[in-house]
Amino acid sequence: MNTKKTAIAYSVLELATIIEGKKAADSFHNSSELAQLAEQLGYTRFWLAEHHNMASVASSATAVLIGFIAGATKTIRVGSGGIMLPNHAPLIVAEQFGTLASLYPHRIDLGLGRAPGTDQLTAMAIRGENFRAEYNFPKDIQRLQTFFSAENSTSNIRAIPGEGLDIPIWILGSSTDSARVAAAMGLPYAFASHFAPAYFLEAIRLYRQNFEPSATLQQPYVMACVNVVAADTDAEANMLATSVQQLLLGVITNKRRLLQAPVSSINNLWTEAEAAAVEQMLTYSFIGSKEKIKNRMQLFLEQTQVNEIMVTSHIFDHAARLYSYKLFAGIMNSMHI
Repeated sequence: MNTKKTAIAYSVLELATIIEGKKAADSFHNSSELAQLAEQLGYTRFWLAEHHNMASVASSATAVLIGFIAGATKTIRVGSGGIMLPNHAPLIVAEQFGTLASLYPHRIDLGLGRAPGTDQLTAMAIRGENFRAEYNFPKDIQRLQTFFSAENSTSNIRAIPGEGLDIPIWILGSSTDSARVAAAMGLPYAFASHFAPAYFLEAIRLYRQNFEPSATLQQPYVMACVNVVAADTDAEANMLATSVQQLLLGVITNKRRLLQAPVSSINNLWTEAEAAAVEQMLTYSFIGSKEKIKNRMQLFLEQTQVNEIMVTSHIFDHAARLYSYKLFAGIMNSMHI
């Protein structure tokens, strides 16, 4: 019997979150510093998420920011978590990521989402007349794959640069629909369990059950994104986590603000119903000391059998956020499954 244990890859999801009292430029500097630390600590990839019209999220021009982060690092993979494909023509995405992959060979990932990454009014502003057109996510993925293929060199429409380059495509999702797409196309699947936990277990079950091997992937590959707030003590981590709790409270009440400083008692800020809604969103969150997080993460990995963990950490103090990622890397390096 094979008893060999395999280390689990761990990565970063970054939104270039703007904290109260700071500007987007400060967030970009902090993102760069985090990426450099993540590279040193053995994180596999550093992804940036496309969101629009959100006061606290500065990663809206995702491809531009990917280039900035890739230029500040040397070995860590950098990519999108994800590019919201309804907002973009596949040719433009192929050209942008072809440019990034030409500048930073074998380091660029292209994660694709089927949602607009914003509210409906902003989506209309982005897509214009296309907003009301029927959207076909799988077809746009296939168009991208065609543009990246060397065989497309005889086509009347070509992605230059992009054509013939090895740019891994991932399917991102927060529902079972995306799981079926990823399975049918034989692509790796990343689930947004950090804010949409309800369908996580069902989605990864469907993905594995229906997976069709492809030229790029022979076996299912699941990445789960989770929230992590690590500190020396549980009490300190719980205090730091009140920032992400306030952030999500703003989401559910539609009173969005910049990332707020921790508070001594979060119960003064929300109702019982609001607290329940936030805690539901934070189902897959790992908050506490190294020992507490390690025990919970070990159980999570055993239950889900995911291939990779992606971490997002909304922590107000930059030094505390860097330290949290350092602690988590130590946890992951001490665990095998």
